[in-house]
Amino acid sequence: MAGWSGMLIKFCWIAWAAVWAGGWLYNLARGPRTRITSFHWTGLAIVAALLLMERMGGLPEPVLIRGPVPAAVGAVVLVGGTAFTLWARAVLGRMWSSAPAVKETHELRTDGPYAVTRHPIYTGMLGMALGTVLMDGRVRIVLGAAAFLVYILVKMRVEERLMVETFGDGYRKYRRRTPQLVPWMRGRG
Repeated sequence: MAGWSGMLIKFCWIAWAAVWAGGWLYNLARGPRTRITSFHWTGLAIVAALLLMERMGGLPEPVLIRGPVPAAVGAVVLVGGTAFTLWARAVLGRMWSSAPAVKETHELRTDGPYAVTRHPIYTGMLGMALGTVLMDGRVRIVLGAAAFLVYILVKMRVEERLMVETFGDGYRKYRRRTPQLVPWMRGRG
């Protein structure tokens, strides 16, 4: 993907990766120790699959979505998703980890983006994926976004269970009042 849309996609995903890498290094050096962790290998498998799909870039590939309107909508969704996920990451601060985990002195965050959804990092990242699909539209991008969605849904179940075990009724109350992933979707979850 060339032009402004390709540059915007790269900029947003590189900004996300830089913040994640910097946060990981900072937490490694200064974050609280992890007491409980789980579910790390699946993310690595998804990343490997996405990298393999990227290596297949020289193969002919149909475009499922194209045009200036999907690209413009995708740009707004991509930038909004990037901003939302970076905001959530900043608010979570030292409690963040790449795998579902409970840290020493772990605090349940329910403010800022965590008042909008229980998993605002995933909400933002899925917005980034959707924006990328709308701007790029190639089959492998759509398949990568679908694989990422499955990964997020599985990972959220693990995190929800861990938060209930850790925070009990406090998390159950938070879960009743705050949507899981999509801001306007209340109900089960």
